[in-house]
Amino acid sequence: MAERADSSNSSSNCSMGEAGGAAAAAGGGMDDCSFAETDDCTTRHLALTLRVDFPGRRLEARAALTVEAQRDGLARVTLDTKDLKIIKVIANGVEAGFSLGDAQGFKGSALTITLPFELLRGQQAVVEVSYETSPVASALQWLTAEQTAGKEHPYLFSQCQAIHCRSMVPCQDTPSVKSTYSARVSVPKELVALMSANRDGELPDALDESRKIYCFQQTVPIPSYLIALVVGCLECRVIGPRSRVWSEKEMVDDAACEFEETETMLKTAENLVGAYVWGQYDLLVLPPSFPYGGMENPCLTFVTPTLLAGDKSLSNVIAHEISHSWTGNLVTNKTWEHFWLNEGHTVYLERMICRCMFTEQCRQFVALGGWKDLLEAVKTFGPTNPLTSLVPELRDIDPDDAFSSVPYEKGFALLYHLEELLGGPEIFMGFLKYYIQTFAYRSITTEDWKNCLCSYFCNKTDVLNQVDWNAWLHSPGIPPFTPHYDNTLADSCRSLCKRWIAASDSELNCFSEKDLINMSSHQKIEFLALLLLEPPLRLNNVKRMQELYKFNNVKNAEIKFRWLRLCLRSHWEKAIPLALKMVTVQGRMKFTRPLYRELYNFEKARQQAIDTFTTNKPTMHPITAALVAKDLHLV
Repeated sequence: MAERADSSNSSSNCSMGEAGGAAAAAGGGMDDCSFAETDDCTTRHLALTLRVDFPGRRLEARAALTVEAQRDGLARVTLDTKDLKIIKVIANGVEAGFSLGDAQGFKGSALTITLPFELLRGQQAVVEVSYETSPVASALQWLTAEQTAGKEHPYLFSQCQAIHCRSMVPCQDTPSVKSTYSARVSVPKELVALMSANRDGELPDALDESRKIYCFQQTVPIPSYLIALVVGCLECRVIGPRSRVWSEKEMVDDAACEFEETETMLKTAENLVGAYVWGQYDLLVLPPSFPYGGMENPCLTFVTPTLLAGDKSLSNVIAHEISHSWTGNLVTNKTWEHFWLNEGHTVYLERMICRCMFTEQCRQFVALGGWKDLLEAVKTFGPTNPLTSLVPELRDIDPDDAFSSVPYEKGFALLYHLEELLGGPEIFMGFLKYYIQTFAYRSITTEDWKNCLCSYFCNKTDVLNQVDWNAWLHSPGIPPFTPHYDNTLADSCRSLCKRWIAASDSELNCFSEKDLINMSSHQKIEFLALLLLEPPLRLNNVKRMQELYKFNNVKNAEIKFRWLRLCLRSHWEKAIPLALKMVTVQGRMKFTRPLYRELYNFEKARQQAIDTFTTNKPTMHPITAALVAKDLHLV
């Protein structure tokens, strides 16, 4: 594994060898993040009945799981839960005994159900669990009316990745298990409910005339982390023949304009890797506290409002989430150790969409920025940290703590390296399409992927044997091969960066607001990213940059985020309130966590950062709050 640094044949040739076998054993069939005994039984269908209780901040719920025995004599079923109140369990209409194990940190508690009968291999039973969620369920964020754009109605949304579904639904909360699902959701009738499924009608709630029931069907098997729910005062706009964008009315028209290229991206992806199998492809713009740029929930991608730049410059996130419809949702990592299979392939496909819609030069430029993200992630974790391995071991590690750019950008770098070795993008795209067709509707490991690669390129074994597989997959730090990307679009960024680094006080008048006039938003981002790789700028240089470029006033969140980090590193005190505002008005972890770390490292800002976090923690997403607390050394 990571300790092996040799280049012997066992870890270098086109087989998993000793290093790969160790990784497969650590993160192959068994999921250390789950209590579910998937070798005994597996879930085939989940039928949910949910009543959304806003005053109580809970779901009153019933989950009916159709489970299938994987061996003879099955007499118990073990499910993952976290902070759930279990009321009753029924199996095939007969009440069943159950016990809830002790809480085990981030994993929650095992729910062990004793069946009143035994099943033979292949037989199925319906296990129905009546339960309530906790007001502090980590998958759910409850917003008051005051926290929404409209200020009139409360709002609820879920975020189940990686292992938070168990706080919303008792389930086999592992990506190795995929099932279809249906749902009936009762909400106040003035609100709208949406899920990661196709809409299947609505009807009055016979038990409460002030409520209505929304119905959903997901006919494609999915892992539990892709179950998603949102309830709010939502409106939609049609943006394509199979797409709508949903949000509060205050943002919906801006969102429709920003994401009007969605159908073009979908068609481009289909041309590259085959038919889109999910039916509807809708987008939901969430309130600002949503912790991610996007979440690839099937049929309903969740996105952050920080993408609303006004010029479509951040729509690559939509291309990324669309790509997940094939890589991640259709072909899924079997355990979270193999998360790079989801994200590395998705970044690769996202950038191929960019290539098709724009140019190869554009793909190269975006990849160059991704490489810098990888360098920064490795620097943040430390170059020997096991979590910077492409296939880390996550025994007793919360997958949220391992989240970084590594599986995205180190994964992409490996795929791009293979593309170059094996004949170019067209040839490698042939493999990617074959890979998706081979493993569609399944959950796989890195060993499965590598065997598929070697099978497809069986006439190029000598080329694949040149790859140091052990270093790429199991060693921490920077990859063993540095990709060489086209720098054409980055040249002006690099030139301007060097000028600012070298400029003395007497040379600051040589700069002009016209320096950026021909730069795209992505080039401005690259310019600031390059500066962040260097030692802090002199404070006078930062002040002069603001005079000319007015970065404090930009709407583009990617630009503002990097600019504020640059200012904080140069110890510009005027940037402190701007940074505190940014971590308060939005909760995207890509921005919030690094900004809090920069504030903490700036001694004059440290206590203000801690005080701001303490004040706002109750309104932050629980995943974000938990990780920022670690960034600020409060836990």
